[in-house]
Amino acid sequence: MSSTQGNGEHWKSLESVGISRKELAMAEALQMEYDALSRLRHDKEESRAKQNTDSSLISWEEPVLDFYSKPAGRQKDLKLLRGLSGSDPTLNYNSLSPQEGLSNHSTSQGSQPGPDPWPKGSLARDYLYIFDGSDEGLSLSPGDIGPGDIDGSSKKLSPPPLPPRVSIWDTPPLPPRKGSPSSSKISQPNDINTFSLVEQPPGKLLGRCILEEEEERGGGGPGRLLGPVDYDGINDAITRLNLKSTYDAEMLRDTTRGWKEGRGPLDFGGKDSPGKPVARSKTMPPQVPPRTYTSRYANGKNKTPGKNRRISAAPVDSRRHAVANGHELFEVSEERDEEVAAFCHMLDVLRSGSDIQDYSLTGYVWSAVTPSPEHLGDEVNLKVTVLCDSLQEPLTFTCNCSSTVDLLIHQTLCYTHDELRDVDVGNFVLKPCGLEEFLQNKHALGSHEYIQYCRKFDIDIRLQMMELKAVRSDLARTVNDDQSPSTLNYLVHLQERPVKQTISRQALDLLFDTYHNEVDAFLLADGDFPLKADRVVQSVKAICNALAAVETPEITSALNQLPPCPSRMQPKIQKDPTVLAVRENREKVVEALTAAILDLVELYCSTFDADFQTAVHGSRKHDLVQEACHFSGPLAFTVYATHRIPITWATSYEDFYLSCSLSHGGKELCSSLYTRRAHFSKYLFHLIIWDQQVLTCGRKLLGLWPATQENPSARWSAPNFHQPDSVILQIDFPTSAFDIKFTSPPGDKFSPRYVFGSLREEDQRVLKNIMQKESLYCLCISLALSLSKKDQVSGQAGSSQGLTDADKKRLWEKRYYCHLEVNSLPLVLASAPSWEWACLPDIYALLKQWTHMNHQDALGLLHATFPDQEVRRMAVQWIGSLSDAELLDYLPQLVQALKYECYLDSPLVRFLLKRAISDLRVTHYFFWLLKDGLKDSQFSIRYQYLLAALLCCCGKGLREEFNRQCWLVNTLAKLAQQVREAAPSARQGILRTGLEEVRQFFALIGSCRLPLSPSLLVKGIVPRDCSYFNSNAVPLKLSFQNVDPLGENIRVIFKCGDDLRQDMLTLQMIRIMSKIWVQEGLDMRMVIFRCFSTGRGRGMVEMIPNAETLRKIQVEHGVTGSFKDRPLADWLQKHNPGEDEYDKAVENFIYSCAGCCVATYVLGICDRHNDNIMLKTTGHMFHIDFGRFLGHAQMFGNIKRDRAPFVFTSDMAYVINGGDKPSSRFHDFVDLCCQAYNLIRKHTHLFLNLLGLMLSCGIPELSDLEDLKYVYDALRPQDTEANATTYFTRLIESSLGSVATKLNFFIHNLAQMKFTGSDDRLTLSFAPRTHTLKSSGRISDVFLCRHEKTFHPNKGYVYVVKVMRENTHEATYIQRTFEEFQELHNKLRLLFPSSQLPSFPSRFVIGRSRGEAMAERRREELNRYIRHLTHEAPEVAECDLVYTFFHPLPRDEKPAGTSTAPKPSDGSWARPVGKVGGEVKLSISYKNNKLFIMVMHIRGLQLLQDGNDPDPYVKIYLLPDPQKTTKKKTKVARKTCNPTYNEMLVYDGIPKGDLQQRELQLSVLSEQGFWENVLLGEVHIRLRELDLAQEKTGWFALGSRSHETL
Repeated sequence: MSSTQGNGEHWKSLESVGISRKELAMAEALQMEYDALSRLRHDKEESRAKQNTDSSLISWEEPVLDFYSKPAGRQKDLKLLRGLSGSDPTLNYNSLSPQEGLSNHSTSQGSQPGPDPWPKGSLARDYLYIFDGSDEGLSLSPGDIGPGDIDGSSKKLSPPPLPPRVSIWDTPPLPPRKGSPSSSKISQPNDINTFSLVEQPPGKLLGRCILEEEEERGGGGPGRLLGPVDYDGINDAITRLNLKSTYDAEMLRDTTRGWKEGRGPLDFGGKDSPGKPVARSKTMPPQVPPRTYTSRYANGKNKTPGKNRRISAAPVDSRRHAVANGHELFEVSEERDEEVAAFCHMLDVLRSGSDIQDYSLTGYVWSAVTPSPEHLGDEVNLKVTVLCDSLQEPLTFTCNCSSTVDLLIHQTLCYTHDELRDVDVGNFVLKPCGLEEFLQNKHALGSHEYIQYCRKFDIDIRLQMMELKAVRSDLARTVNDDQSPSTLNYLVHLQERPVKQTISRQALDLLFDTYHNEVDAFLLADGDFPLKADRVVQSVKAICNALAAVETPEITSALNQLPPCPSRMQPKIQKDPTVLAVRENREKVVEALTAAILDLVELYCSTFDADFQTAVHGSRKHDLVQEACHFSGPLAFTVYATHRIPITWATSYEDFYLSCSLSHGGKELCSSLYTRRAHFSKYLFHLIIWDQQVLTCGRKLLGLWPATQENPSARWSAPNFHQPDSVILQIDFPTSAFDIKFTSPPGDKFSPRYVFGSLREEDQRVLKNIMQKESLYCLCISLALSLSKKDQVSGQAGSSQGLTDADKKRLWEKRYYCHLEVNSLPLVLASAPSWEWACLPDIYALLKQWTHMNHQDALGLLHATFPDQEVRRMAVQWIGSLSDAELLDYLPQLVQALKYECYLDSPLVRFLLKRAISDLRVTHYFFWLLKDGLKDSQFSIRYQYLLAALLCCCGKGLREEFNRQCWLVNTLAKLAQQVREAAPSARQGILRTGLEEVRQFFALIGSCRLPLSPSLLVKGIVPRDCSYFNSNAVPLKLSFQNVDPLGENIRVIFKCGDDLRQDMLTLQMIRIMSKIWVQEGLDMRMVIFRCFSTGRGRGMVEMIPNAETLRKIQVEHGVTGSFKDRPLADWLQKHNPGEDEYDKAVENFIYSCAGCCVATYVLGICDRHNDNIMLKTTGHMFHIDFGRFLGHAQMFGNIKRDRAPFVFTSDMAYVINGGDKPSSRFHDFVDLCCQAYNLIRKHTHLFLNLLGLMLSCGIPELSDLEDLKYVYDALRPQDTEANATTYFTRLIESSLGSVATKLNFFIHNLAQMKFTGSDDRLTLSFAPRTHTLKSSGRISDVFLCRHEKTFHPNKGYVYVVKVMRENTHEATYIQRTFEEFQELHNKLRLLFPSSQLPSFPSRFVIGRSRGEAMAERRREELNRYIRHLTHEAPEVAECDLVYTFFHPLPRDEKPAGTSTAPKPSDGSWARPVGKVGGEVKLSISYKNNKLFIMVMHIRGLQLLQDGNDPDPYVKIYLLPDPQKTTKKKTKVARKTCNPTYNEMLVYDGIPKGDLQQRELQLSVLSEQGFWENVLLGEVHIRLRELDLAQEKTGWFALGSRSHETL
C-alpha cells in the first residue's frame, strides 16, 4: 500500500506544536494499551464488587439500559461524551466527578409510557447513561440504589486512573490568560475513555461535538495553556492522517506491528495481558482514532475559560437521542447494520472453525494437479533428475507417469540413507528447480502441471528433494492468526479507494459548530433579522452541501419561514418581519430547522456508509409482525426529487420525467410507469421536484448511474453515491403499522421423479429439441444482462430459435421427467411460470431432487438472471466439487458473480473464502482479482469488504507478502510510466535510474513473489538484461534474479497503459480449450503463458524463452519475406538441424497451428499481424497481445484489417506439407482442426456462461449481446459434426487463399522499420546464433573447394568451403549456397559502405541458372569474393557477420554428397505416370432413412500424362442406377494430388432394407476443360458389408474398376 506523499504542507500545523506523524500514531497506540489495562483492572474490581454486594448500580458487561423506563424529571442535565479512541463501546465508561453532588435519589421503578425521549425537568446525577451498538437504545439502571450506596460506590463506578501520560503537546506551559482561573500546578486531562457529566450551557440548540474537558478536577487551578496555534491546520492534518485511503508504510510498520500480533505497543513485564482482547467491536482491534482540536477560547462567549475542547466519539446506538437541545455524532463499529454484522459473524466462524493440525503446511505453494488420460498412461515414462544437498551428484530416474511422488521420494531416500526404518517419507517434499512450489506426494507425477509443461516443451525435469523443516514457511498461518480478533474495518481503511469518500465526522462537527453559532446569533439578535437569517441559511447550505447536496422538503419548509435573504429568494418565504421579532417564533423556526438537519444527517449516514452515525431517535419497534407472503398491499412509494442536478441539464433541457420499473432476474414484473414532466427548481441547489406517487418505510436516497456503453450492468449495480457528479434520487416509502418478515418457504416434501423414456415418443422428441437450445438460452441470459428492454424485444425477435412460450409451458409441465437431463435445469427454471412465494416450494423441491449438475454447467446459475438465494446456494454446492486447479480456471468469473449476490454473507462468498484459506495459490489470485475489482466504482464497496475479509483470514505472513507485492508493482508502474512519457533518447537513462530504485527495494525487503504466480520468488533485478520494447505502450522487459540458485532468471514484461484484463480473459479461454482437448485425448500442444492485470492499465506478462515473432523470422529474407513460403521452414531447419529434431518440430507446429486457428476463430481474435504471432524453436506456434477480440477488427476507414477468418498463410502450409505442394500431412492438419473445433462446440454453453459472467467486468469489447453472439455464431451449436467439419474446412481454404493477410504482414513490416534502431544486431537467417572472432578463433585462410548437387530441400548446388584457423592444424569444411553468400553480402552492405566491400557476382544469368557450367563459373567468382573479403579492413573482415558465416553449422557435419537423392514427399509417391492409384478417405453413416457420405481427403493421386498435377473431383453413384439419377459430385480441387474436400453428400428417402442391395460407386476424375475428364481412380463399396448402425470412417484404395474396401 502506498502512502500519499504530496508536498507535506498539511503537516506544518502539526509541526507547529511539535507533533510528528510517527509520534501521533505512537500516542494513539499507547492510548489503546491504556484502554486495555483500564478495562482489565475494572473487570477485576467489578468481579470483586459483585461478590460483596447483592446488587450493583450497573452491569459493565451489559451496559445497555431501557431508555423508556427512566423516571420523569431526571434528564435535564444529561450529557453524553464520546471516547476518543473509537474502541469498543464496552470500553467507554461514564465517570462521575467527585465534585458534583448527587441528588434526587429515587428508587422509583415506574416507567413513563409513550415514546417521549426527552421530557422536561431535571435529571438526577445518580444515573449512569451508556450507549451501546444494540437496538435497545439508551437505558437507565437505577437498580436498588439507596442513599447510602451513592457516595460509597461512586469511585467504584469509575475505571481505575490511567498511568501518567506524557502530553503530546511539547510546548512549555504558557502564562495564564487574563481572566482565567489560576493554579499552581498543571492538571491532567480527563480520561478520554470515560463519560463525564458536563454542564450544558443554556441556549444551545445544537449540542457541539467538540466538547470541553475540565482543566481541573479539584478546584480552580489554572490549566496548561497554549500559545497561538493554527488549529484549523491541525484539524486538517489529523483528518488527512486518519482518513486517507492509505497509510505511510514506515509509520505502519512501527506502530501497527503490535496490533497485528494481538498485543499492544508496550510490553509490561513481558507478560501477556489476560482477559479479552481490546477490540473496537467483536471482530476489530482499535483503529488509529481521528481527533480534532480547537482553540480553547474560540467563540469565547459560548465557552467556559479553563476548559479544553476535544472531539470524542461515544458508543453508538442505532437510533438518535437528542441531548438537551443538541445532537451527537458517534463512531460506528464494524457491525453497523445487519448485513455487515452477519458478515463479521461469518468471518469469526470461518476463522475459528479451522481444524488445521500442522500450521506450517499452510505456507506451502502446492503444484497444480490436472489428471488426464493423456498424462497418466502406463506406457509413458519420464526421465527425472533429483538433486539433494546430501548428494554430490544428482540422481536420474526413469519413472512411469502414473507413479506417485512419494514413491520417487522413497527411491531417492534409498541413496541418501543407509537405514529407512525410522525415516518418514512424509517429512520430505520435491521442489521443481527454479520454482517456489512443491509436488503433492500422494498424486501421480504426470498429473502435475509442471511435469506436463516439461513434457510439452521437452525440458529436463529437475527436482530438488528437501525436508519439510528446511522449507521456508513465512507465508504460513499461525494459531495466533486464527485466534486473534479480526481487523476487518482496519483493513478496509488501508485499501486504495478510487471512489469519492464520505465526509469525515470532524468536518461535519465543525459545520455544526458554525451552524450553532449562527443560530445563537439569530436567536439573540434584537434586529437586522434578514442578515442574521442569511448567515443561518449559509451555514445550512454548507451542511447540506457536505451531505451530498441534498435538500429535503423539511429543510425547504423550515427555510421558507425565514425572512428574505440574498442567499435564498423564493416567493414562499415569510415576508412579515414582525413574526420573527418574537423570540419564541424564532425558536420554533430554528427548532424545526434543526430537526430537519438532524433527519438529513441520519439519512446521509444510513445511505452513504459513513464511518459515524447519529444517536438516533427511538426507531419504530412493532410488536406486530406479518409474513411477506400474507401482505397483499401493493408496492408504493413517492418520488420526491432528484438532487445534484448538473448545470448542463438545467441549461440544456426544459422538462424532466422519471421512468420506474420493477424486475426480478432481468425479467420485467410490470410495465414502466412515468412521473409527470417537471422543470428544475433552484432552492439551495438545483433540483427537480416531482413529489408524485408512482406505483400503486421510510425515506431513501438512490444514486443514479449515467446511461453509457461503459456501464452495461448498471441495472444490477449498487446505487451510485461515490462519483462526485452522480445524480441522487430521493424517494419516500410509506410507513407500516407492523414489521414485514421475509422468510423462505420450505420445499415440498414430495417431488415426483419419472423416467424420461416413459414419455410418448413425440413428447420425447419435442423435449429433446427444446433442450438442444441450451446454448441459445445461455445467450439469452446474457441478452437479459446486456440489453435494455427495447433491445431485448428486437433481439428476441431476431432470434427465432429461442425459447417460445409454448416451449416453456411444455418444459414446465414435463419437468419431473427431466431430472436425468442434468444440463436442462436452467431451461426448466427459466420456464417456471412465476417466482412468487406460493410457487417457491415446488421449485425448491425440484431443485433439491435434481441430479447433481456438473460444476461447469452450474456456473450458469450464478448469473444475475437467477437472483433466488436457494438456487444460488445449490449452484455453489455443486461447484464445491471443483478441484483447486479447476477453481483457478473459473476464479475470474466467480469473482464477477459476487456482484450479483444480494448480501455480503452469501454461500458463494463463504465458498471462495474457505477455499482461499486452504490453498495459497487460490489466495494469491483471489487477492489480485479483488484488488482489481476495487477499481470498479459501482461495486468497489463490496470488494473492499471482501478483500478486507480475505486479508483477515489469510494470516500475518501473507498480508505482509501482499504488501511487498503491491509495493513492487507500484514501483514498476512508476518506472514504466516515466519511461513511456520520456523522449526516446532519454528512455535508457531513465530506465537505469528507475532500476536502481527497484534494486533498493529488494535490498530492503529481501525477496518478493511476483503477481504472475506465487511460485515465482525473486530476490533482485538484473539491470543488464532489462530493456524496453519500441512499441506504442513502451513495455518494460525485465529480468529478475531467482531466489533458487538452481533456477534461471525470471523474465517478464511489465506494461503500463494497456488494459491486460482482456488478455487475461483470452488466455483463460485458450487454457480451458487446451484442457478440454487434453481431457478428450487430443493434446494440441498449446503454449499458455501467464498474464495478470495488477490494476487498470498495468500488469505483468510472462516471457516465453526461445521464441521469435514471425516478423523477425520473415524479415530475415527481406522486407518482402512475408510473401515468401520458405522463411518459417528455414528457421525451424536452422534451429533443428537433425532430421528427427526437425520432424518433431514440424509435428509440434502442425498441432499448435491447428489449435491456434480454432482458438483465434472461436474467440474472434483480431489485429493479427506478424508481430503478434510467435514461434518457438521447438516448433510451437502461439499468439500474443489480444487487444482486440470477439470480432472487433481494426478498421482502415470502412475496410476491416483482418479479412481472413484466422491467420493461416502459405508459409505455414509450406512447413506442414514439407514443400509447396499439398501432402497427406495437410490432411492431418485439417482433421486436427475439425476435431478440435467439434470438441469445443460440445462446450458451447460453458464458454457462453464464462463470457456472460464477465459482461459486468468493464472490458469494452465484451459489453453487449453482439459480443457473445459472435462466439455463438462461431461455434454453430445447432450444426451436426459433419456440417461443422465442412464449415471449418471451407474456413481453412479461405484463410489459406487470402492475400490480405500477407499484405497486412508486409504493411506492418514497413511500419516497424522506423522502430529498428542502429544498435539492432544483424543476423544470418540460416545461423542459429552469432559467433565472433573471440569465440571462434581467427581465420587464417578460406578457399572454396568444389560444388555439389543437392536435391533437398530444393534442387540446386551447394559450395563446399575450406576454412583454416590460427593455432589449429585441421581444416573445417562448411556448405553454403549461392543465396546464402548473397545474404551475407546484402547484410554487410547495411553495416559498411560499398566502397569497403568487394564486388559480388551477379545473380542474373542467361540460360539455366542451375546448370553445371553456371555453378562452376560462380565457384570461381565466389572464390575471388571471399579472398578479397578476408583481406579487407579488420572492421569488415573480422566482423561478427563474417565469422558467423564461416562458422560450422550442424548440417556441415554431414558429407556433401549424402543428400543427393531427394526424399519423396508423403503425397507425391513415385508411381508410373498415367496409371490410376491412391486412396480416398470417406465417412459413411445412415440415420432417419438418410445415407450420409462425407468425402474427406484423397492422397497419392497420379500425375497426368503431361506431368502436371490433376484437378481432381469425386463423383458417386448409388447402384443399381440405370437412369443415372443418383449422381452426386464434389467441388474441383485445383492442381493437387492430395486434395481435401470434407463435403457431405446425402441420399434421402433410402429405406434401410434397400441398403443391403445397394453398392456405392466412387470415381475420382481430373477436370480437363473442353477435353474429356481423366479417370484417376475408382472404388466400389458394397453397403451390406458395412455396419451402418455406427459411423464408418476409413481409407478406401482407388483402383481400375476394382471392388476394394477397407
